[in-house]
Amino acid sequence: MERWFILTEKNKIISTSNHKAMSIIENINKIFDHRVRLGIMSALMVNESVDFNTLKELLAVTDGNLASHIKALEKAEYISIKKQFIGKKTNTKYSITKLGKMEFKKHIKALEKLIKNNT
Repeated sequence: MERWFILTEKNKIISTSNHKAMSIIENINKIFDHRVRLGIMSALMVNESVDFNTLKELLAVTDGNLASHIKALEKAEYISIKKQFIGKKTNTKYSITKLGKMEFKKHIKALEKLIKNNT
């Protein structure tokens, strides 16, 4: 039997064997809190890669706004970036990494669990 320990508001530790005593939001990933990051990850889950302009149009955001969210996801190693030239123009494409896919799936499952527990 697994035992869980919980710290109460009054800093008292209690023990329980019930899994539900653990926070129902423990697997919700803070990085995916913003709608733009959620949108980027969603688009990359169903496409092998997506270019910058497509993401910008899809999510209806500015260049700077999109770039800052992409930077956060790249820093977490959830997406990879590939830059290439098409003619004289740069074309930047984004793909989800294995880590990104795993973490996003965990996040979605945690959201589903949260919704299920509150209905």
